[in-house]
Amino acid sequence: MQRLSLVARNAVTMRTAGRMATLAARSTSARVTGVSRTWAVPAQQRYLSADASQAKESTVNIIIEPAANASEPPQLSNDMTPRQIVDYLNKHIVGQQDAKRAIAIAMRNRWRRMKLVMPMKDEVMPKNILMIGPTGVGKTEVARRLAKLAGAPFLKVEATKYTEVGFHGKDVDSMIKDLVDVAIALQRNKMKEQVRAEVVAAVENRILDILAGDAAQSTTRESFRNLLREGALDDRTIEVDLPVNSGPRMPQDGKGGIQFGDFVLKMDNMMGNKTQTKKMKIADCRPILEDLEADRLINAETVERDAIKNTEENGIVFIDEIDKIVDVNNYGADASAEGVQRDLLPLIEGSSVSTKYGNVKTDHILFVCSGAFHSCKPSDLLAELQGRLPIRVELKPLTEDDLYLILTVPESNLLRQQTALLETESVNLKFTDPAVREIAKVAHEVNATVENIGARRLHTVLERIMDEVSFTAEEYTSQDFEISPEYVRERVSSMLVKSDLSKYVL
Repeated sequence: MQRLSLVARNAVTMRTAGRMATLAARSTSARVTGVSRTWAVPAQQRYLSADASQAKESTVNIIIEPAANASEPPQLSNDMTPRQIVDYLNKHIVGQQDAKRAIAIAMRNRWRRMKLVMPMKDEVMPKNILMIGPTGVGKTEVARRLAKLAGAPFLKVEATKYTEVGFHGKDVDSMIKDLVDVAIALQRNKMKEQVRAEVVAAVENRILDILAGDAAQSTTRESFRNLLREGALDDRTIEVDLPVNSGPRMPQDGKGGIQFGDFVLKMDNMMGNKTQTKKMKIADCRPILEDLEADRLINAETVERDAIKNTEENGIVFIDEIDKIVDVNNYGADASAEGVQRDLLPLIEGSSVSTKYGNVKTDHILFVCSGAFHSCKPSDLLAELQGRLPIRVELKPLTEDDLYLILTVPESNLLRQQTALLETESVNLKFTDPAVREIAKVAHEVNATVENIGARRLHTVLERIMDEVSFTAEEYTSQDFEISPEYVRERVSSMLVKSDLSKYVL
């Protein structure tokens, strides 16, 4: 043991000396160069916009700020105003200002309601939203970005997967149960962050007990601790006692009450948790041990109580494809049509739903519904359901200029994604501004002649253009590959021919 301690101490000394030398060199370099570095970056590579064709070669001073000040996605808990919410959505979604404003106002009104006092607080009900627009114009994207923006339980569901009560399938009440599950996960992660320092220390001591033993000297233990923190022992295999998994959870049937899988899990807890010894690498077992330690420190009842409250006060349910449960023909009974609308009525109006964590009131849950309404009209919905969706927003079809902006404005647009993918193989992909215009023109033309699928058409066109260079990327390593308008027309010529002929196919 003393020999092992000496070896570990020497290793720590050598690593510490090397680290200090590295830090000293870095600090000296930082003092010499400061926080500003200069690169020559072509303007067209920095950003694509309507004025990109007029851009010239220029030098940009890029200031590297400390990581602590790096901007993070804003959270709704930061009291964002409607204007700030719209500005955030503008970074990722082109146009559709009416939909963005409606969402921003609804989110802000929830924050305003929390500032009220009783009984006025209970009287203010959320104004549910119905978004109407063709496919591919941004309805689902608004929901996806809203989920990242809102620091609240958020659930996106498809209306077509629910059936009327009494038929085989999911009842509409199951969407509230799924929303509570999301809230439970959010609350548990929040409480895990609060005890993270204590969890990390406890897991570190447990691993040290396995490595050095309970009777190890303090110097030996500290040597192993330093090696562990540096990651030098991540590949070492140790034996740990872990709880025996009770097997896969039984699927939920959406009928309410305590499910059989939950009953088996509770019985296992009552009978005592069995453990088994497993051999694992330290890097693999550390996350498992941290989860077990966090679960031990967190009060499950507190998590469930806070999660239910968060669901009732801040929950958001986005119901997509609401137009698919409209039965226009009225030919017989349809378990996935008007019956689902009737079941949605009490849920949106406000009712109490029984879940395995307790009853959840839906009075203040915000419901956002969306649909293309190609084969029906919003007025074909049940009159009672229309009254429960008072705010209607129409999303406009995309024009050629909108498609161009979608390719250039969003921070993670399709062009930057393709460029980043090929950069992994040292291929410098460049899109000229006329080529981007041509891509938007082709997508708009195909939408007009075949089927209008909105911005999703850009994926089809761009993949056709990138097919050749993606397949032969190794031939262009460390080279520039420029996408020109001529190259775009060459790659999509067959698509345009087929689209012209398809108009005459019966």
